[in-house]
Amino acid sequence: MGKIRTVLGDIEAAALGVTYMHEHVITHPPASVTDCDLAMESIAAATRELSHFHLAGGRALVEMTPRDYGRDPLALRAIAAATGVHIICTTGWLKDKFCRPWVADRTVDELAEEMIREITVGIDDTGVRAGVIKAASSLDMITPAEEKVFRAAARAHHATGALITTHTERGTMALEQIDLLRSEGVRPERILIGHLDHKPELDYWRAVAQTGANLGIDQIGKEKYLPDSRRIELILAMAAEGYAAQLCLAGDLARASYWPAYGDWGGPGLTYILWRFLPWLHERGLDSRQIEQMIVATPARLLPLAVA
Repeated sequence: MGKIRTVLGDIEAAALGVTYMHEHVITHPPASVTDCDLAMESIAAATRELSHFHLAGGRALVEMTPRDYGRDPLALRAIAAATGVHIICTTGWLKDKFCRPWVADRTVDELAEEMIREITVGIDDTGVRAGVIKAASSLDMITPAEEKVFRAAARAHHATGALITTHTERGTMALEQIDLLRSEGVRPERILIGHLDHKPELDYWRAVAQTGANLGIDQIGKEKYLPDSRRIELILAMAAEGYAAQLCLAGDLARASYWPAYGDWGGPGLTYILWRFLPWLHERGLDSRQIEQMIVATPARLLPLAVA
């Protein structure tokens, strides 16, 4: 098994520990984004929040902010060094409204070359290397620009072994994402489909799992989208059918107001899953082995690369 590429360097899979598979730590959204709550720009606040996460038992997170949403590799490196949290950075792009200016005039192979370079050499001149690949789709469609990114992601995956982790808009297009990546030769076992708890339908989750792909249950704590009680019902149902090893957990806390570190009014924060959600899940009947599978063993299986 290869090593996991963090912003501070490579680690063994056994050193990873409790991992959230889809989070945002530092974001500098483009000018088209006018909601200031979506700008998470404070290194000091991020250091406080990740320190609390570490104290709660968290050891790693996958930082899913791509270049077109203001990725900041040097800030991530500083935060990881200050907190002891392993941060895995992404290459790739977001959905059409963000990625199109970056990808419209470039070929699939050119995009793939950039992804490969960011994983194997480094992001620009920072010396920080990415450890996962991101691709995204829009609501109920995969646009031509997005298809280009998915095909590039597949080719970069074949060159590096890096996990492809996706954004679905409101949970839609999961099966279409998988089909597109499979058409480029990607095994579903090396795909993590994001935001499936935006589409809380057991038959849909089951259909995704039956392909062999992994499911991101990554909106935990966001009651405005779905009560956590319903997330737990779905997780329990999937586990009962034998799919626990394909489930990954996170909060995708991409607003400053989701973090107490930005102010006492913030929440649920990075500690919520560890201190509230997992005990509740256990109380409802999921055993400790299955919980550890989702937050330790499956991330350790998915994140290693195939390149040095």
